[in-house]
Amino acid sequence: MKALILAGGKGRRLMPYTTTIPKPLMPIGDHAILEIVVKQLKLRGFNEIFMATGHLGELIMSYFDDGEKFGVNIKYTRELEPLGTAGPLTLVKDEIDDSFLVMNGDILTTIDYSKLMKYHQDNNGIATVALKRRDVNIDFGVTEINDADEIIKYTEKPTNHYLVSMGVYVFDKRIFEYIKPGEYLDFPDLVNELLKNQETVNGFVFDGYWLDIGRPDDYERANNEIKGLYPELFQK
Repeated sequence: MKALILAGGKGRRLMPYTTTIPKPLMPIGDHAILEIVVKQLKLRGFNEIFMATGHLGELIMSYFDDGEKFGVNIKYTRELEPLGTAGPLTLVKDEIDDSFLVMNGDILTTIDYSKLMKYHQDNNGIATVALKRRDVNIDFGVTEINDADEIIKYTEKPTNHYLVSMGVYVFDKRIFEYIKPGEYLDFPDLVNELLKNQETVNGFVFDGYWLDIGRPDDYERANNEIKGLYPELFQK
């Protein structure tokens, strides 16, 4: 199976750390975030991995080389201009002949990537988005008013419930019909274009551990929790 890891972002929210280290190489415990991801993919049967690099990409290429020491084959693409989150998919178009996994390179999760792939293949959609339930607490009293500015509802400190994208996707190779080479495109715009064209986009709801390591507090949390996660991260 094939996977594309998006590892080209500048990691602005983690500066100044990411000034000299690309975010995917930031250490979580004893390993870089991206190394954990590669080892998980290998464990789940993904033997061909593409890395879409950009900011400080040469450091990522030096770290992983051709992937032999990790038991996988790794190839690289390089963005000369920013292409967004979905635009880099076209850089591997000629290498894709079946469904393939796409994911951000800074995610710590216990999801079984092979189960996600099977779910996609069993449900006949052009795309599958991994989803996580998240609750957002509002620390204020929230009101609703009518056209006369009269309060018609008052809720004290409500909790809103959402299904959020985990930054992990599976796409059918037909996805390239919707992405123009060299054009900037983000995943929300791609998914909305698919829906506008009445394509089937499935959701895979995952209830296990997931953390997007994009902010300093999330990075600190990941390092505090990583030792207890190792058995689950690499569970066969």
